[in-house]
Amino acid sequence: MGDPVVGQAGLWNIANLLTMMRLVLVPGFVMLLIHDGGHDPAWRSFAWAAFAIAMITDLFDGELARRYGLVTDFGKIADPIADKAIMGAALVGLSALGDLPWWVTGVILFREIGITLMRFWVIRHGVIPASRGGKLKTLTQGIAVGMYILALTGPLATLRAWAMAAAVVLTVLTGLDYIRQAVVLRRAGLAAQRERAAAQAEPPAEPGLRAASDLRATSDLRATVDAEPEHGQDPEREQRTSPRRQSHQNG
Repeated sequence: MGDPVVGQAGLWNIANLLTMMRLVLVPGFVMLLIHDGGHDPAWRSFAWAAFAIAMITDLFDGELARRYGLVTDFGKIADPIADKAIMGAALVGLSALGDLPWWVTGVILFREIGITLMRFWVIRHGVIPASRGGKLKTLTQGIAVGMYILALTGPLATLRAWAMAAAVVLTVLTGLDYIRQAVVLRRAGLAAQRERAAAQAEPPAEPGLRAASDLRATSDLRATVDAEPEHGQDPEREQRTSPRRQSHQNG
């Protein structure tokens, strides 16, 4: 019956719908976070719920797209934008409210935006896959930022500070590792390009040289053919001609 035909995934699939929902949640999350001065525990809980939904959908939309063949050009572009949008909105909002130092927001956003641009820079040489460290960084960031969104006090406030410190360390370390991967990938891609260019630049043999080479090959073949009878003469003929040669030499 043959192999089944796999069609191109349409725009309106479950993976893209989850991505769109995450994009729509961004402005709603910001409004909940800053509502009533941004320090009402009840509204901060609502903001945390919106942030948690966005982070959970981020875990599922990519997996669904890859598993069920729902990868689309829209998803490739919109998914990372939605990820950076919700995380950036949370960081900037918390820093604006005075709950999170601006340098933490600056380090995380600089890394996220820089790595995204770097991926596009080397995409013609290959794709930098998400590493385990990168996934752990995303999880740690989500937990730490989520704890900062909630109005926590006492030991939980101290715990969230340590969680954010771990997220910052993982952010920097994984960023450096991605830079290393990008440099290696770009060098390999440029080396492959140079090899292809060198192979294409090799000039073909000139017609005159090619004709001379063929003529020499033909002459060598004729010489070989002419020489074969001398080495493979009939023994009886050689015996009959030997007395004649001997008498001619004696005469």
